[in-house]
Amino acid sequence: MDILFIWTGPSDLIYADNQKNNLFNFVLSNISYSPRPTLFYLLKQLTPEKHSVDIVQAGRKSDINFNKKYDLVGITFVTRYAFLAYRIADEFRKRGIKVVLGGYHASALPKEAKEHADSVVIGEGEDNWPKLLNDLEKGELKQLYYQDKPIDLNKINFPKNVDEKGKDFAVYATRGCPNGCEFCAITNMRHGKKFRKRNIENVIEEIKAHKGKYFSFRDSSLTIDPTYTKELFIAMKEVDKKFYAMGNLNILAKDEELLKLSVEAGCTGWLIGFESVNQKSIDEICKKTNKVEDYYKAVKKIHDHGMMIDGTFVFGFDHDTLNIFEDTYNFVQNSEIDRFLSMILTPYPGTPLYSRLDKEGRILTKNWDKYNMEDVVFEPKNMTPEELYRESRELHDKIHTIRNSIPKIFRSIRYGYNPFKIVLMDNVFSKLIRY
Repeated sequence: MDILFIWTGPSDLIYADNQKNNLFNFVLSNISYSPRPTLFYLLKQLTPEKHSVDIVQAGRKSDINFNKKYDLVGITFVTRYAFLAYRIADEFRKRGIKVVLGGYHASALPKEAKEHADSVVIGEGEDNWPKLLNDLEKGELKQLYYQDKPIDLNKINFPKNVDEKGKDFAVYATRGCPNGCEFCAITNMRHGKKFRKRNIENVIEEIKAHKGKYFSFRDSSLTIDPTYTKELFIAMKEVDKKFYAMGNLNILAKDEELLKLSVEAGCTGWLIGFESVNQKSIDEICKKTNKVEDYYKAVKKIHDHGMMIDGTFVFGFDHDTLNIFEDTYNFVQNSEIDRFLSMILTPYPGTPLYSRLDKEGRILTKNWDKYNMEDVVFEPKNMTPEELYRESRELHDKIHTIRNSIPKIFRSIRYGYNPFKIVLMDNVFSKLIRY
């Protein structure tokens, strides 16, 4: 069979509405770190060789060639690209081509997704994708495919012979997060709370197979099982590659051994979900890993070990007042966090947050295009939607003034070439890049 698999949405750093700016795209593609999702490679591994697979990343309907004849089109998408995915799916179905939908949004709202597809994969797809292809060949395609139990990562044939031409890449060592924060679409997905680990030997083998010298761990957090992570980092000393990872504050603030081993393994930076500088907001979303009183200590320890910090912050929690923006600005500046990533609280379907706000009548729109962490789609408690939007944008601009950006750029030099590129891009193009 001829199969087309579509990953909806723009590349990690270049957004669809910036495609017209060729100079902007050229600069970003040459100085930025932009790993491709490993899902692309997994599809190649999971699809029998007798089938041919084309993989396209689409940020617009016009990115797709609808004139090529396929036996099956698979589309994976998150909420903000749901309508785009549905438009693409509808166009292929008009042409008599079978369409299967999957991803976070389709798993959260399978009945909605089924209106635009012949079949929907709910939850993880590694087991169901081969089954679906086999059923399609026999003319027995099911309407819904459920993943009954968590995927065993050690039974997945992760890529071993990948020709990346020296480009940056992404790797998963673990999957799942037991924390289950109220707003998190990933951990609230089917089996998302089930934490699983790959054999370290297999992870090392995969990393070595890539030609690129810089990569990111796409795990929800590499601090969930510190013992496992330390063993992984010890094994990585022989790899001689630089990497970037996500971690939680409760471990990074106190585990000196893990920080030391991460540097020795090649870690250049950590993405940390600070979420809020208001402890009441942290408690509200049940993020037990965060204690605001530990924030400064964690930042200092990571910096002292020579690694940069990307800090994510979310605005619009029920305990947030207009003071949260000034308080956040003061923390970011005083702690010297290297990158500030701001997001407006977004209640994704399938999360406890969405269920709660919907029950309270506070969801303002179900236009999924606006579920992008930039628009306000719910009624905040202590400010108006307009104030939340305006203050979030003004804080982002205030932190990225020339006066504030220049020190960050120069400080980032000490972390190495790739962190410097990331911080430079973030600050120089902050007005053009949407978070």
